Amino acid sequence: MISKDTIYHFVGIKGSGMSALALILFGEGYKVQGSDVGKYFFTQQELENNQIDLLEFSADNIREGQTIIAGNAFGDDHPELVRARELNLPIYRYHDFLGELINDYTSIAVTGSHGKTSTTGLLSHTLKNLAPLSYLIGDGTGKGDETAEYFALEACEYRRHFLAYKPDYAIITNVDFDHPDYYRSIEDVFGAFQSFSQQAKKAIIACGEDPYLKNITASVPIYYYGLNDQYDIYANDIQRNEDGSKFEVYIKGQRFGSFHLPSYGEHNILNSLAVIGLLFLEGFKAEDIAKHIATFQGVKRRFSVKQVQNLILIDDYAHHPSEIKATIDAAKQKYPNRRVVAIFQPHTFSRTVALLQEFADSLSLADHVHLVDIFRSARETEGEISIQDLAKMINEKVEIISTDHLSPLMEYQDEVLLFMGAGDIDNLARQFEDAYGSLNLTTL
Repeated sequence: MISKDTIYHFVGIKGSGMSALALILFGEGYKVQGSDVGKYFFTQQELENNQIDLLEFSADNIREGQTIIAGNAFGDDHPELVRARELNLPIYRYHDFLGELINDYTSIAVTGSHGKTSTTGLLSHTLKNLAPLSYLIGDGTGKGDETAEYFALEACEYRRHFLAYKPDYAIITNVDFDHPDYYRSIEDVFGAFQSFSQQAKKAIIACGEDPYLKNITASVPIYYYGLNDQYDIYANDIQRNEDGSKFEVYIKGQRFGSFHLPSYGEHNILNSLAVIGLLFLEGFKAEDIAKHIATFQGVKRRFSVKQVQNLILIDDYAHHPSEIKATIDAAKQKYPNRRVVAIFQPHTFSRTVALLQEFADSLSLADHVHLVDIFRSARETEGEISIQDLAKMINEKVEIISTDHLSPLMEYQDEVLLFMGAGDIDNLARQFEDAYGSLNLTTL
């Protein structure tokens, strides 16, 4: 399937998975280019660093001698795909191409409604220091190694795309109701994860704390992880403070080792148990795993911390109520003596409608809340709900801000500002950082 005699053209190369896959092929010596909208996305930085050609969408980009990899956000009527069919070029959807690519490795697919990017990042960081590895993370990070024995990938459940993958191992972090534009109910979501579980070839590592995952079935062994001794892999003697978390890990009732994770929040302890369990199954030693887990610095747009003047700014991809709760919990662990301010941009109208009360409840855990207008994505440009509907449900006075109205944020001086969302709120965070950094606080 893969040939160095072709140019791989990515339609929608700035998508998080697409950019990572492009980086993998590029790293292995293949010719890569791609197209997308002209607007800046954080995923394009590494593509530019590697001098991969980024073009704006145009049918003229498609030429003889190319193989087309199409992002799942773009329909068959996209002008570049229409032109590719006219030229009779090979066309692969992102997930189908990736599903074939991983067959030459010992593959580990990380999935779940939440936490899959952070878990894939931790797994990749640790495993690449223990064995040759190619990996794809949903934050747009990808790296190819021609000598790789392992392939770690983030497997997205949206539209059941992860059913294109038949991995050796599957890590499943949780099951929650999300993507209401596609899934009908939590039972429908669970059915997708159940189908995916049937495709693992060696073993499944699943979170025993999740009520739905307790009910999955598979033809391979299932190892459950959690925070007490009822699970196959569990953490004991947990200590959480401003430096992260320390804990002992037990596997099948036997102490495996001591670990320090420089990340915050209970959810990250669970993520690390999944990684430790997988590496245990592959025969790696506890002290080697612990050495590299202790140096993990996180992934892009997941609890990314900066200090500007006396303010702490945190940029995070959290866009579901469960993720918002986890991010606020992590901020309060790391900064116990500061007020936490949530600045949230909902992502998609359908998710906002379906989970409106849950969003209000989770945001209310912060000390103060600001909202940004609902992000208009490629698949949802409008809906029957507004940001004011969410604001009315939060149990405090909520201010709505935008790139043209940042003044409410300028009044803060020593708080933690959490910028959360899956849209373009990171651009607003950068704009605020520039504006606030230029202030003379002695005049405030």
